[in-house]
Amino acid sequence: MPATRRIYLDNAATTFPKPEAVYDAVNDYNRRMGAAIGRGAYRATIAATEIVQRCRQKIAHLLGAESAERIIFTFNCTDSLNLALHGSLRTGDHVVTSEVDHNSVLRPLRELHRKLGIEVTRVRADATGKTDPEAFARALRPNTKLVALVHATNVTGTIQPVADVGEIAHKGGALFLVDAAQTAGHLSIDLKNLPIDLVACPGHKGLLGPLGTGVLYIRPGVESRLDSLRQGGTGTQSEDDVQPENLPDKYESGNHNASGLVGLEAAVSWLTQCGVGAIHDHERALVGQLLEGLVRIPGVRVFGPSAVEDRVGVVSVTVDGKDPQNVAAILDQTFGIEVRAGLHCAPGVHRAIGTFDSGGTVRLSVGPFTTAADISAAIEAMGEIAASTQRKAASFA
Repeated sequence: MPATRRIYLDNAATTFPKPEAVYDAVNDYNRRMGAAIGRGAYRATIAATEIVQRCRQKIAHLLGAESAERIIFTFNCTDSLNLALHGSLRTGDHVVTSEVDHNSVLRPLRELHRKLGIEVTRVRADATGKTDPEAFARALRPNTKLVALVHATNVTGTIQPVADVGEIAHKGGALFLVDAAQTAGHLSIDLKNLPIDLVACPGHKGLLGPLGTGVLYIRPGVESRLDSLRQGGTGTQSEDDVQPENLPDKYESGNHNASGLVGLEAAVSWLTQCGVGAIHDHERALVGQLLEGLVRIPGVRVFGPSAVEDRVGVVSVTVDGKDPQNVAAILDQTFGIEVRAGLHCAPGVHRAIGTFDSGGTVRLSVGPFTTAADISAAIEAMGEIAASTQRKAASFA
Protein backbone atom coordinates (compact mmCIF):
# COMPACT_ATOMS: atom_id res chain seq x y z
CA MET A 1 0.00 0.00 0.00
CA PRO A 2 1.52 3.40 -0.93
CA ALA A 3 2.80 5.55 1.92
CA THR A 4 0.74 8.58 2.92
CA ARG A 5 3.27 10.27 5.22
CA ARG A 6 6.45 12.10 4.22
CA ILE A 7 9.69 11.84 6.20
CA TYR A 8 12.48 13.82 4.61
CA LEU A 9 15.99 12.44 5.22
CA ASP A 10 17.86 13.94 2.27
CA ASN A 11 19.13 17.11 3.93
CA ALA A 12 22.64 16.54 2.56
CA ALA A 13 21.19 17.33 -0.89
CA THR A 14 19.15 20.32 0.27
CA THR A 15 17.51 21.07 3.59
CA PHE A 16 13.75 20.73 3.87
CA PRO A 17 11.63 22.22 5.21
CA LYS A 18 13.03 25.73 5.46
CA PRO A 19 12.20 28.03 8.37
CA GLU A 20 8.82 29.70 7.83
CA ALA A 21 10.57 33.08 7.74
CA VAL A 22 12.31 32.03 4.50
CA TYR A 23 9.03 31.37 2.69
CA ASP A 24 7.60 34.64 3.99
CA ALA A 25 10.64 36.65 2.89
CA VAL A 26 10.72 35.21 -0.62
CA ASN A 27 7.00 35.73 -1.05
CA ASP A 28 7.23 39.31 0.21
CA TYR A 29 10.09 40.11 -2.14
CA ASN A 30 8.36 38.62 -5.18
CA ARG A 31 5.00 40.24 -4.45
CA ARG A 32 6.00 43.58 -2.95
CA MET A 33 9.56 44.50 -4.05
CA GLY A 34 10.58 42.75 -7.26
CA ALA A 35 13.47 45.14 -7.87
CA ALA A 36 17.04 44.28 -8.90
CA ILE A 37 19.89 44.51 -6.40
CA GLY A 38 22.08 47.61 -6.69
CA ARG A 39 20.30 48.86 -9.81
CA GLY A 40 18.60 52.20 -9.24
CA ALA A 41 17.92 54.66 -6.42
CA TYR A 42 14.19 54.18 -5.87
CA ARG A 43 12.78 52.82 -2.63
CA ALA A 44 12.14 49.22 -3.68
CA THR A 45 15.65 48.60 -5.01
CA ILE A 46 17.21 50.36 -2.02
CA ALA A 47 15.21 48.15 0.35
CA ALA A 48 16.14 44.94 -1.53
CA THR A 49 19.81 45.96 -1.70
CA GLU A 50 19.85 46.63 2.04
CA ILE A 51 18.45 43.16 2.75
CA VAL A 52 21.14 41.52 0.61
CA GLN A 53 23.83 43.59 2.31
CA ARG A 54 22.50 42.44 5.69
CA CYS A 55 22.69 38.87 4.39
CA ARG A 56 26.34 39.40 3.48
CA GLN A 57 27.08 40.84 6.93
CA LYS A 58 25.30 38.03 8.76
CA ILE A 59 27.12 35.31 6.84
CA ALA A 60 30.43 37.07 7.49
CA HIS A 61 29.62 37.10 11.20
CA LEU A 62 28.47 33.47 11.15
CA LEU A 63 31.71 32.29 9.53
CA GLY A 64 34.03 34.65 11.38
CA ALA A 65 35.08 36.49 8.21
CA GLU A 66 37.02 39.75 8.45
CA SER A 67 34.37 41.83 6.71
CA ALA A 68 31.20 41.54 4.66
CA GLU A 69 32.85 42.23 1.29
CA ARG A 70 34.84 39.01 1.78
CA ILE A 71 31.55 37.14 1.18
CA ILE A 72 30.91 36.66 -2.54
CA PHE A 73 27.46 35.52 -3.64
CA THR A 74 27.28 32.78 -6.28
CA PHE A 75 24.50 30.52 -7.51
CA ASN A 76 25.52 27.34 -5.62
CA CYS A 77 28.54 25.68 -4.03
CA THR A 78 29.64 24.25 -7.38
CA ASP A 79 29.71 27.79 -8.79
CA SER A 80 31.84 28.90 -5.83
CA LEU A 81 34.28 26.02 -6.27
CA ASN A 82 34.61 26.67 -9.99
CA LEU A 83 35.41 30.32 -9.30
CA ALA A 84 38.05 29.33 -6.75
CA LEU A 85 39.65 26.68 -8.96
CA HIS A 86 39.47 28.24 -12.43
CA GLY A 87 40.22 31.68 -11.03
CA SER A 88 43.37 30.76 -9.11
CA LEU A 89 45.18 28.12 -11.18
CA ARG A 90 47.60 28.68 -14.06
CA THR A 91 49.55 26.56 -16.54
CA GLY A 92 52.22 24.55 -14.74
CA ASP A 93 50.50 24.57 -11.35
CA HIS A 94 50.10 21.53 -9.13
CA VAL A 95 47.08 20.86 -6.89
CA VAL A 96 46.67 18.48 -3.98
CA THR A 97 43.18 17.24 -3.19
CA SER A 98 41.71 13.98 -1.92
CA GLU A 99 39.80 11.01 -3.24
CA VAL A 100 36.90 11.85 -0.92
CA ASP A 101 36.25 15.19 -2.55
CA HIS A 102 33.08 15.85 -4.53
CA ASN A 103 32.88 15.97 -8.32
CA SER A 104 32.40 19.72 -7.94
CA VAL A 105 36.14 19.79 -7.21
CA LEU A 106 37.33 16.77 -9.16
CA ARG A 107 35.66 17.65 -12.47
CA PRO A 108 36.91 21.26 -12.65
CA LEU A 109 40.39 19.96 -11.88
CA ARG A 110 40.07 17.37 -14.65
CA GLU A 111 39.06 20.13 -17.06
CA LEU A 112 41.98 22.31 -15.94
CA HIS A 113 44.30 19.38 -16.52
CA ARG A 114 42.90 18.99 -20.03
CA LYS A 115 43.07 22.68 -20.89
CA LEU A 116 46.14 23.92 -19.02
CA GLY A 117 48.03 20.81 -18.03
CA ILE A 118 47.35 21.34 -14.32
CA GLU A 119 48.79 18.42 -12.34
CA VAL A 120 46.64 16.89 -9.61
CA THR A 121 47.52 14.57 -6.73
CA ARG A 122 44.65 12.88 -4.90
CA VAL A 123 45.37 11.84 -1.31
CA ARG A 124 43.90 8.50 -0.25
CA ALA A 125 41.45 8.02 2.62
CA ASP A 126 40.94 5.22 5.14
CA ALA A 127 37.95 2.89 5.28
CA THR A 128 35.88 5.49 7.18
CA GLY A 129 36.53 8.15 4.54
CA LYS A 130 39.05 10.14 6.61
CA THR A 131 42.30 11.57 5.23
CA ASP A 132 45.69 11.84 6.95
CA PRO A 133 47.25 15.34 7.07
CA GLU A 134 50.72 13.85 6.64
CA ALA A 135 49.67 12.46 3.28
CA PHE A 136 49.04 16.04 2.14
CA ALA A 137 52.49 17.04 3.38
CA ARG A 138 54.10 14.23 1.37
CA ALA A 139 52.15 15.24 -1.74
CA LEU A 140 53.34 18.87 -1.80
CA ARG A 141 55.69 19.95 -4.59
CA PRO A 142 57.56 23.19 -5.28
CA ASN A 143 54.86 24.12 -7.83
CA THR A 144 51.88 23.27 -5.57
CA LYS A 145 49.68 26.35 -5.71
CA LEU A 146 46.51 25.03 -4.11
CA VAL A 147 45.36 22.39 -1.64
CA ALA A 148 41.63 21.58 -1.68
CA LEU A 149 39.73 19.46 0.82
CA VAL A 150 36.08 18.82 1.64
CA HIS A 151 35.27 19.72 5.25
CA ALA A 152 33.01 16.68 5.68
CA THR A 153 32.21 14.03 3.11
CA ASN A 154 28.71 13.89 1.68
CA VAL A 155 28.71 10.08 1.80
CA THR A 156 29.90 9.05 5.28
CA GLY A 157 29.73 12.46 6.95
CA THR A 158 33.35 12.10 8.04
CA ILE A 159 34.82 15.37 9.32
CA GLN A 160 38.23 16.04 7.78
CA PRO A 161 41.25 17.55 9.60
CA VAL A 162 41.04 20.90 7.80
CA ALA A 163 42.98 22.89 10.43
CA ASP A 164 45.99 20.57 10.19
CA VAL A 165 45.85 20.37 6.39
CA GLY A 166 45.58 24.15 6.15
CA GLU A 167 48.74 24.61 8.23
CA ILE A 168 50.55 22.16 5.96
CA ALA A 169 49.34 23.94 2.82
CA HIS A 170 50.51 27.33 4.11
CA LYS A 171 53.92 25.97 5.12
CA GLY A 172 54.25 24.78 1.52
CA GLY A 173 53.28 28.20 0.16
CA ALA A 174 49.94 27.02 -1.23
CA LEU A 175 46.43 28.42 -0.89
CA PHE A 176 43.95 26.28 1.00
CA LEU A 177 40.40 25.83 -0.34
CA VAL A 178 37.71 24.18 1.81
CA ASP A 179 34.44 22.77 0.45
CA ALA A 180 32.02 23.38 3.32
CA ALA A 181 28.92 22.07 1.55
CA GLN A 182 28.10 19.69 4.42
CA THR A 183 29.35 21.79 7.35
CA ALA A 184 28.36 25.46 6.96
CA GLY A 185 25.38 25.89 9.26
CA HIS A 186 25.92 22.43 10.79
CA LEU A 187 29.31 23.00 12.46
CA SER A 188 30.73 26.17 13.99
CA ILE A 189 33.30 27.71 11.62
CA ASP A 190 35.53 30.54 12.82
CA LEU A 191 37.71 31.71 9.95
CA LYS A 192 39.65 34.07 12.22
CA ASN A 193 41.20 31.00 13.84
CA LEU A 194 41.52 28.67 10.86
CA PRO A 195 44.27 28.61 8.19
CA ILE A 196 41.79 28.74 5.30
CA ASP A 197 42.02 31.05 2.27
CA LEU A 198 38.85 30.13 0.38
CA VAL A 199 35.62 28.59 1.63
CA ALA A 200 32.82 27.49 -0.69
CA CYS A 201 29.36 26.64 0.58
CA PRO A 202 25.78 26.45 -0.69
CA GLY A 203 23.05 28.69 0.61
CA HIS A 204 20.43 25.94 0.37
CA LYS A 205 21.89 23.27 2.67
CA GLY A 206 23.00 24.00 6.24
CA LEU A 207 22.42 27.74 5.79
CA LEU A 208 18.74 26.85 5.16
CA GLY A 209 18.17 29.26 2.27
CA PRO A 210 16.60 28.69 -1.16
CA LEU A 211 18.20 26.78 -4.00
CA GLY A 212 20.17 28.95 -6.42
CA THR A 213 22.29 30.59 -3.71
CA GLY A 214 25.94 30.06 -2.84
CA VAL A 215 28.86 31.70 -1.07
CA LEU A 216 32.59 32.00 -1.61
CA TYR A 217 34.69 33.47 1.20
CA ILE A 218 37.99 35.08 0.10
CA ARG A 219 40.69 35.83 2.68
CA PRO A 220 42.26 39.33 2.43
CA GLY A 221 44.97 39.43 -0.22
CA VAL A 222 43.80 36.31 -2.04
CA GLU A 223 41.71 38.39 -4.48
CA SER A 224 44.93 39.55 -6.13
CA ARG A 225 45.55 35.90 -7.11
CA LEU A 226 41.96 35.09 -8.05
CA ASP A 227 40.66 36.09 -11.48
CA SER A 228 36.99 36.77 -12.10
CA LEU A 229 35.27 34.26 -14.38
CA ARG A 230 32.43 36.53 -15.49
CA GLN A 231 32.64 40.18 -16.42
CA GLY A 232 29.75 42.54 -16.94
CA GLY A 233 27.38 44.92 -15.26
CA THR A 234 27.75 45.42 -11.52
CA GLY A 235 25.70 48.58 -11.06
CA THR A 236 28.92 50.39 -10.14
CA GLN A 237 31.61 52.18 -12.19
CA SER A 238 29.29 52.02 -15.20
CA GLU A 239 31.38 54.57 -17.09
CA ASP A 240 34.24 52.04 -17.37
CA ASP A 241 34.45 48.95 -19.60
CA VAL A 242 36.98 47.32 -17.25
CA GLN A 243 35.74 44.95 -14.53
CA PRO A 244 35.94 46.57 -11.05
CA GLU A 245 38.67 45.26 -8.76
CA ASN A 246 36.87 46.04 -5.51
CA LEU A 247 34.97 43.34 -3.64
CA PRO A 248 32.41 41.98 -4.01
CA ASP A 249 31.85 43.59 -7.45
CA LYS A 250 34.88 41.88 -9.00
CA TYR A 251 33.09 38.53 -8.83
CA GLU A 252 29.39 39.46 -8.94
CA SER A 253 28.58 40.48 -12.51
CA GLY A 254 24.99 40.48 -13.69
CA ASN A 255 21.80 40.43 -11.67
CA HIS A 256 21.76 38.54 -8.41
CA ASN A 257 19.24 35.87 -7.51
CA ALA A 258 17.48 38.55 -5.49
CA SER A 259 14.57 36.50 -4.16
CA GLY A 260 16.97 33.69 -3.24
CA LEU A 261 19.27 36.04 -1.32
CA VAL A 262 16.36 37.68 0.46
CA GLY A 263 15.32 34.19 1.54
CA LEU A 264 18.89 33.40 2.55
CA GLU A 265 18.99 36.51 4.75
CA ALA A 266 15.90 35.30 6.59
CA ALA A 267 17.41 31.82 6.90
CA VAL A 268 20.71 33.03 8.34
CA SER A 269 18.82 35.26 10.77
CA TRP A 270 16.86 32.22 11.97
CA LEU A 271 20.06 30.15 12.13
CA THR A 272 21.87 32.80 14.15
CA GLN A 273 18.99 33.10 16.57
CA CYS A 274 18.83 29.34 17.12
CA GLY A 275 22.61 28.98 17.27
CA VAL A 276 24.74 26.67 15.14
CA GLY A 277 25.92 24.92 18.29
CA ALA A 278 22.37 24.04 19.31
CA ILE A 279 21.56 22.75 15.82
CA HIS A 280 24.74 20.68 15.82
CA ASP A 281 23.82 19.13 19.19
CA HIS A 282 20.33 18.31 17.89
CA GLU A 283 21.68 16.67 14.74
CA ARG A 284 24.38 14.79 16.64
CA ALA A 285 21.76 13.28 18.95
CA LEU A 286 19.74 12.15 15.94
CA VAL A 287 22.81 10.59 14.32
CA GLY A 288 23.60 8.77 17.55
CA GLN A 289 20.07 7.38 17.61
CA LEU A 290 20.31 6.39 13.94
CA LEU A 291 23.67 4.66 14.32
CA GLU A 292 22.59 2.81 17.45
CA GLY A 293 19.49 1.50 15.74
CA LEU A 294 20.98 0.60 12.37
CA VAL A 295 24.01 -1.33 13.64
CA ARG A 296 21.66 -3.72 15.43
CA ILE A 297 19.82 -4.75 12.27
CA PRO A 298 21.13 -8.01 10.76
CA GLY A 299 22.11 -7.51 7.13
CA VAL A 300 22.55 -3.74 7.40
CA ARG A 301 26.08 -2.39 7.11
CA VAL A 302 26.84 1.14 8.34
CA PHE A 303 29.80 3.11 6.92
CA GLY A 304 31.89 5.91 8.35
CA PRO A 305 33.15 6.74 11.85
CA SER A 306 31.51 4.98 14.79
CA ALA A 307 31.78 8.07 17.02
CA VAL A 308 29.17 10.77 16.40
CA GLU A 309 31.78 13.43 17.24
CA ASP A 310 33.68 12.49 14.08
CA ARG A 311 30.83 13.03 11.62
CA VAL A 312 28.09 15.40 10.58
CA GLY A 313 24.46 14.36 10.13
CA VAL A 314 25.06 12.00 7.21
CA VAL A 315 24.85 8.20 7.46
CA SER A 316 25.38 5.74 4.61
CA VAL A 317 24.30 2.10 4.70
CA THR A 318 23.84 -0.96 2.54
CA VAL A 319 21.45 -3.89 2.90
CA ASP A 320 22.91 -7.31 2.11
CA GLY A 321 21.49 -8.69 -1.12
CA LYS A 322 19.69 -5.47 -2.02
CA ASP A 323 20.56 -2.81 -4.60
CA PRO A 324 20.80 0.64 -2.95
CA GLN A 325 18.45 2.21 -5.49
CA ASN A 326 15.88 -0.49 -4.78
CA VAL A 327 16.13 0.13 -1.04
CA ALA A 328 15.59 3.86 -1.57
CA ALA A 329 12.56 3.19 -3.77
CA ILE A 330 10.99 0.93 -1.13
CA LEU A 331 11.64 3.49 1.60
CA ASP A 332 9.84 6.12 -0.46
CA GLN A 333 6.97 4.13 -1.91
CA THR A 334 6.16 1.93 1.08
CA PHE A 335 7.26 3.96 4.08
CA GLY A 336 7.19 7.57 2.84
CA ILE A 337 10.86 8.07 3.73
CA GLU A 338 12.91 10.12 1.27
CA VAL A 339 16.64 9.34 1.02
CA ARG A 340 19.27 9.30 -1.71
CA ALA A 341 20.98 6.21 -3.09
CA GLY A 342 23.94 5.73 -5.44
CA LEU A 343 27.41 7.26 -5.69
CA HIS A 344 26.37 10.76 -4.56
CA CYS A 345 28.66 12.54 -7.07
CA ALA A 346 31.60 11.37 -4.95
CA PRO A 347 32.94 8.15 -6.50
CA GLY A 348 36.25 8.31 -4.65
CA VAL A 349 34.56 8.00 -1.27
CA HIS A 350 32.81 4.86 -2.43
CA ARG A 351 36.08 3.41 -3.64
CA ALA A 352 37.61 4.16 -0.23
CA ILE A 353 34.80 2.46 1.72
CA GLY A 354 34.39 -0.39 -0.77
CA THR A 355 30.92 0.33 -2.16
CA PHE A 356 31.77 1.61 -5.64
CA ASP A 357 31.35 -1.68 -7.52
CA SER A 358 28.03 -2.50 -5.83
CA GLY A 359 26.31 0.75 -6.81
CA GLY A 360 27.07 2.88 -3.76
CA THR A 361 25.03 3.26 -0.61
CA VAL A 362 21.71 4.42 0.80
CA ARG A 363 22.28 7.82 2.42
CA LEU A 364 20.15 9.17 5.25
CA SER A 365 20.84 12.76 6.29
CA VAL A 366 19.26 14.80 9.06
CA GLY A 367 18.52 18.50 9.46
CA PRO A 368 17.25 20.99 12.03
CA PHE A 369 13.64 19.92 11.58
CA THR A 370 14.26 16.16 11.70
CA THR A 371 12.73 14.55 14.79
CA ALA A 372 13.51 11.52 16.92
CA ALA A 373 10.23 10.01 15.67
CA ASP A 374 11.49 10.37 12.08
CA ILE A 375 14.64 8.45 12.99
CA SER A 376 12.67 5.72 14.78
CA ALA A 377 10.51 5.29 11.68
CA ALA A 378 13.59 5.05 9.45
CA ILE A 379 15.20 2.41 11.68
CA GLU A 380 11.99 0.38 11.75
CA ALA A 381 11.64 0.59 7.96
CA MET A 382 15.25 -0.46 7.37
CA GLY A 383 14.71 -3.39 9.73
CA GLU A 384 11.64 -4.53 7.77
CA ILE A 385 13.48 -4.24 4.43
CA ALA A 386 16.49 -6.18 5.71
CA ALA A 387 14.32 -8.90 7.28
CA SER A 388 12.25 -9.27 4.11
CA THR A 389 15.40 -9.60 2.02
CA GLN A 390 16.78 -12.29 4.33
CA ARG A 391 13.50 -14.25 4.25
CA LYS A 392 13.49 -14.21 0.44
CA ALA A 393 17.14 -15.32 0.34
CA ALA A 394 16.38 -18.18 2.75
CA SER A 395 13.44 -19.35 0.64
CA PHE A 396 15.75 -19.80 -2.35
CA ALA A 397 18.46 -21.57 -0.34
